[in-house]
Amino acid sequence: MIWRVLADHADSMKEQHLAQLFATDPQRFERLHCECGPLLFDYSKQRLTEQTLANLFQLAKQSKLQEWIGKLFNGELVNCTEGRPAMHWALRLPAEAECRVGGEDVTAQVHEQLGQMERIVNKIHSGQWRGVTGEVVTDVVNIGVGGSDLGPLMISDALCDSVMLTSSRLNMHFASTMDGSQLSQLLRTLNPHSTLFIISSKSFTTIDTLSNADTARHWLQHTLGSKPGVLHCHFLGVSSAAAKMTEWGISEEHQLRIWDWVGGRYSLWSAIGLPIALTAGMDGFRRLLAGAHLMDEHFKSAPWESNLPVLMAMIGVWNTNILGINAQAILPYDGRLKHLPLYLEQLEMESNGKSVTREGKLVEHHTCPIIWGDVGPNAQHAFYQLLHQGTEAVTCDFIMPARRYHETRDEVMEELVAQHELALANCLAQSRLLALGDAALKDPESMPVYQRYRGNQPSSTLLLDELTPYSLGALIAMYEHKVFVQSVIWGINPFDQWGVEMGKRLAVDTLARIRGETQELEGADSSTAGLLRRILGE
Repeated sequence: MIWRVLADHADSMKEQHLAQLFATDPQRFERLHCECGPLLFDYSKQRLTEQTLANLFQLAKQSKLQEWIGKLFNGELVNCTEGRPAMHWALRLPAEAECRVGGEDVTAQVHEQLGQMERIVNKIHSGQWRGVTGEVVTDVVNIGVGGSDLGPLMISDALCDSVMLTSSRLNMHFASTMDGSQLSQLLRTLNPHSTLFIISSKSFTTIDTLSNADTARHWLQHTLGSKPGVLHCHFLGVSSAAAKMTEWGISEEHQLRIWDWVGGRYSLWSAIGLPIALTAGMDGFRRLLAGAHLMDEHFKSAPWESNLPVLMAMIGVWNTNILGINAQAILPYDGRLKHLPLYLEQLEMESNGKSVTREGKLVEHHTCPIIWGDVGPNAQHAFYQLLHQGTEAVTCDFIMPARRYHETRDEVMEELVAQHELALANCLAQSRLLALGDAALKDPESMPVYQRYRGNQPSSTLLLDELTPYSLGALIAMYEHKVFVQSVIWGINPFDQWGVEMGKRLAVDTLARIRGETQELEGADSSTAGLLRRILGE
């Protein structure tokens, strides 16, 4: 059995430190890295050999990975518990591509919505979108949660200075928390006469989003009155539920569509990405899609030996299931990517945080590791101590653009280039020290034990030529496909999230108790009952 072969292979490598692997093979990097477009993936600091990869590819073959990739891109019902395809990749297809599923021209539907997005973006950027009192919209607030917030927020921040804004007077904001704290702080600074809200919810039933939307509506009506034009001029909607948007009060011409075959955490490529287009321009949004499409084609056709998503995924399986490393840190060395760790937490842990197989049986192995992280330079002053000298094994993804601030050369830019070089140096140094430990130092034997470094902590480095819409699109699509490959190996469905639902249902009954609509919470444990009594002052 291939799992036994992998375990035996790991036993044979136990005494091989990464420092030794590099010392005995000067060409290790040349053999253990690959490229796709603007991305370079260096996995030479992982605790593996070419034989390891051969064994992992055998596991992928036995798991029928190529067959599953075909199912994904053929629009088959890979989301088995909900009876749906997962076709986020179709959102990235060029206009001339042919994609028909169930007799429907998917490409035409996607590009019709892109055209509608472009009309909205152009109207806002040109100053033609005005509030009910005639003032030009200067602020746009995206109200969503989960995939309707994390993806647009992450990409918008990442591209904030890589693309010239079509309208310098437009400010983009995000509100997601159900307690209203984000929205409350925003509303204190905004002018209702010139504020536009985007309500993003696939089902248009998410209580977090609708609570914030209702607060925004009341805020506007308090100042502007309750005439119908307030909702018409100050709200856009993005959902698969057109009737619910209309019922809420959003005009049909201000509604954008998504489809059931788009999962929330995979939806930034759809009209959910309207904030991205407002930030980077529609041209920037289309280049984001083009970068992701490049990775789609690479994933479908590249041999596994040079296939970035497959390599990433299988190395992750090796670390999680064979080496027993159950934590992964995402460490971008660029402040524009500060939301990337949080975005990948949702993408990976909501997708593959499962313990039941597609056949409804309990899994017999670990699935998704704990994903966490922060911007690398900040993390160095927070949790790198644990990485270097703690007792836990952690694998890391270091992510950095090779170039920044190179467009112009003035005195200020020279200083910024120097700062970027500092970040690059720290990124390379930290991954080197994690891998090699004391072998990276001069005369380590003279140091006291508390200053020594064990090393042998595996990591990968993802080097972008520079951070652009195109390279970022390719990077995010790579992680999406990595998640899918791992789901195939683990035999789970990555496109549902039933674990999210039950807590929400229990919250409905709890809310009724808090609001006095019922006197007792049926089946409540003593802890919940005691906390409720304290909250209610009983």
